[in-house]
Amino acid sequence: MNTAYSFKIYSSTAQLPEKWDDLAVSTIFLSKKYLQVLEKSSPENMICNFIGIFDNEILVGIALSQFLDLIALESFGERDKCIKTAVRNIIFRNFASHVLVIGNNMLTGQNSFALSNAVDNKGAMQALHAATSELKKIFKSKGIKIHITTYKDFDKKEIKNFDIPEFQNDYQFSTQPNMVFSINEKWQSEQDYIESLSKKYRDQYKRARKKAALVEKRKLHLEDIIALEDTIYELYFHVAKNAPFNTFFLPKNHFRVFKEIFKDKFLFYGYFINEKLIGFNTLIKNGEVMDTYFLGYDESIQREKMLYLNMLYDMIAYSINKNFKEIIFARTALEIKSSVGAKPVKMFGLMDHSSKIVNLYLPKIFKYLEPETVWQERNPFK
Repeated sequence: MNTAYSFKIYSSTAQLPEKWDDLAVSTIFLSKKYLQVLEKSSPENMICNFIGIFDNEILVGIALSQFLDLIALESFGERDKCIKTAVRNIIFRNFASHVLVIGNNMLTGQNSFALSNAVDNKGAMQALHAATSELKKIFKSKGIKIHITTYKDFDKKEIKNFDIPEFQNDYQFSTQPNMVFSINEKWQSEQDYIESLSKKYRDQYKRARKKAALVEKRKLHLEDIIALEDTIYELYFHVAKNAPFNTFFLPKNHFRVFKEIFKDKFLFYGYFINEKLIGFNTLIKNGEVMDTYFLGYDESIQREKMLYLNMLYDMIAYSINKNFKEIIFARTALEIKSSVGAKPVKMFGLMDHSSKIVNLYLPKIFKYLEPETVWQERNPFK
């Protein structure tokens, strides 16, 4: 079997091969449409490239890369003001500010590459490794030295693709889990979900719904998103900058562009009190899977109205009604997602530093790069 695959690197979606979408079946996040969203509205400190892997002239693999310039960020996260944060910021600026991600830094899960069924996996992964080396040369020719190269986000079965000599010196790390909510096939409605909860968590549900009695939820269309763009961005930015750690901020036009391109596959829900937008959440239909996306809210109202918890219940209700199989709740807020029934799926990645010396210390340095979260898993079901 010929396993010497070639690759091509593209800097715009207009250059992508005609058959690109034939391979983007495992996830919408490798489709041309989604890559156009990135092209038109990716974060300011991000440069996206697209990789095609070929067997002679036949496209057998596709991948996404994102270059992140962390020095361009005004804040890595403002929540944790402490010596560890100061140390982390020094490490970043000097040793880790130029990051090349093979995958998608804005999402959780295997959205980095897709291969055809007929492909030789080892050969394809060797081609992906070669394409990554070529990307580093391209950035170097522009005066940008890549500090860290990372491949993300894989479950324990997917990470086995990297068991080849090309990746043996990379540091394998485990990040915060991906919170995945599996929808019981017996559930026909939100009521079925509520009845499957134990008393404590049914009470939590009732309390949350009661608190938000005066909050009106509305599905927003493109013209609404455009009209409310400034408020939407304020609400998003408030949540984003209070995260423990950031590598990017979305541009203001991001949700508008997403809606323009994806139409009904991108859902935008606004939450209002007396006609004032106080929060929003977004969902993406990804085959049989519902992916949760970015959200925003007014913190003072969020606490009082249990808005975030209500959003989680709304996402669950919608996904049950529309016969989705699971909801990807992603990282962050692990405990509250666990309290509605999401389960943690351990995720892995690979990391390599341009300095051999730094590479030796990556296991120690990584503790500063990835803030550890201590949380307790809940089981809300009977």
